[in-house]
Amino acid sequence: MVTIISGTNRLQSNTLKVAKYYQQKLNDKGLATQLINLQDLPANLIESDLYGKRSEEFQKFQDIVTKTTKFLFVIPEYNGSFPGVLKTFIDACSFPESFYDKKACLVGISSGKYGNIRGIEHFNGVCAYLHLNVMPLRIHISNIKTELDENDQLIKEDTFKFVGQQIEKFVAY
Repeated sequence: MVTIISGTNRLQSNTLKVAKYYQQKLNDKGLATQLINLQDLPANLIESDLYGKRSEEFQKFQDIVTKTTKFLFVIPEYNGSFPGVLKTFIDACSFPESFYDKKACLVGISSGKYGNIRGIEHFNGVCAYLHLNVMPLRIHISNIKTELDENDQLIKEDTFKFVGQQIEKFVAY
């Protein structure tokens, strides 16, 4: 199973729009996908699901992660890195079975001009520790506010082309 993770809990985020775009394109390729929207995490995640605890509310996320063989992370830039809620989500998941020897694809987005290059590299370090095998082709979408149309579809030709290539490689990965 493929799980797409929208890497922020920010309301009405462009991250979720891009995650849904990838989901649509992967579904078009015949892959069954799940989408984890970090907005849906338990509000008390830090108290309820870290350090060996497990709540009923988080168990549904854990079940999805456990069944997943390939992850696609869409990660926005937050202060030159990735959102803390994404790290907290990873920390709440059971270790090592949640991510060990599974596959991942990384997509960085930012409102600036570098597409979260630094945050993707930081997250890649977390993936290495987890033994989560990251596909070499990473996409960095900069100036995200200019990349999506009113229907949340990518509109810039280069971005559309590179995302399409990444999707093809991810399907085969």
